[in-house]
Amino acid sequence: MKRTRSILRSSFGSALLGGAVVGAVFVLAIWAGWVDSADDGPAVAPAGSAATPIADHGGDGTNPIGEIYRRDGQGVAFIEADQPAAEASPFEPFGPREGGGTATGSGFVIDDQGHLLTNSHVVEGAGEISVTLGSEEESHAAEVVGTDPATDVALLQIDVPAEELHPLALGDSSKLEVGDPVVAIGNPFGLDRTVTSGIVSALQRQIEAPNGFSISHVIQTDAAINPGNSGGPLIDAEGRVVGINSQIAAGAGGGNVGIGFAVPIDTARDVARQLEDDGSVEHAYMGIGGGTITPQIAQALNLPVDEGVLVAEVVEGGPAEEAGIEGGDTEATIEGSRVTLGGDIITELDGRTVSGIEQLVDVVNGKKPGDELEVTLRRGDAERAVTLTLGDRPASAE
Repeated sequence: MKRTRSILRSSFGSALLGGAVVGAVFVLAIWAGWVDSADDGPAVAPAGSAATPIADHGGDGTNPIGEIYRRDGQGVAFIEADQPAAEASPFEPFGPREGGGTATGSGFVIDDQGHLLTNSHVVEGAGEISVTLGSEEESHAAEVVGTDPATDVALLQIDVPAEELHPLALGDSSKLEVGDPVVAIGNPFGLDRTVTSGIVSALQRQIEAPNGFSISHVIQTDAAINPGNSGGPLIDAEGRVVGINSQIAAGAGGGNVGIGFAVPIDTARDVARQLEDDGSVEHAYMGIGGGTITPQIAQALNLPVDEGVLVAEVVEGGPAEEAGIEGGDTEATIEGSRVTLGGDIITELDGRTVSGIEQLVDVVNGKKPGDELEVTLRRGDAERAVTLTLGDRPASAE
């Protein structure tokens, strides 16, 4: 479980250009970006009977959370990944592991063929991986079908008869609303089969992925998740998985403070499909750093438009530079945060107005490497359009 450093940072990459202005008016360090293909159909068809909503329980004295736990608990996995000696990683759930050891996390079964989803940082660099399902004592050797550090998703497979598997139904994370009840099942601090509950605290968060880029559309929850919950399911009131628990904002002692983050299942489903088909995932790449323009920022900086994306930096040799997009050349401090001014302003993508970074992210997410993107720019009082060919995103943001 990575302890996220900042819930306000809205980055596709490392914090190369600084943090965020107070109130998150002008968010920096945006590296465009990763792909969320709009392909219909999941990687695998989740099995299982129709789930019963929490709201339909309780009238007869039953505990709705207990019902979800009894129904879905057997499909949740306790994962142990033997790690070779390596340098410390900020994504290691239990701190530095220079001398090797065993990393632990969670996961869940998604079909009757033995496929499981978990976080890529749970199994990253592992030599051997073992999976224990539900309350079973027997562990099973797991094969890594593929990992995607850009979304922190990994697809595993175990050789277990279909009748012994308990696949969890996958939901639709796009239909979540703030305040919806959710349940987390996992293995915090190695305490297997732990269930906690809470609500969806916020939507559309961004967190940093293991490779330094960002994951968008992330679910924030106050359901208690801790190191070891990584890779486990976040389950909605209908008993369907809506997210993969991945990170926490940790307090001084390193434990849960009621702020956890889950990768949306819509993202994970698409990644799993690509991993099953190809063993890898493609992400489109634009190669810019910049921030959202608001009317307040436009007035303060005397910009020619009230909304858009101000390009602060362009990656050398990247798609944006090849298309002639220019970054800034003047450093300034706004409300204590350093920003780079003087770059192009992106106002439209494919003929549609761009209100800010989130919209730019969504557009790039819907593309694939090699796709063309029509970009309308403002430079001073002049407006022009360029055609940009999206590239393959680098393995890391460094």
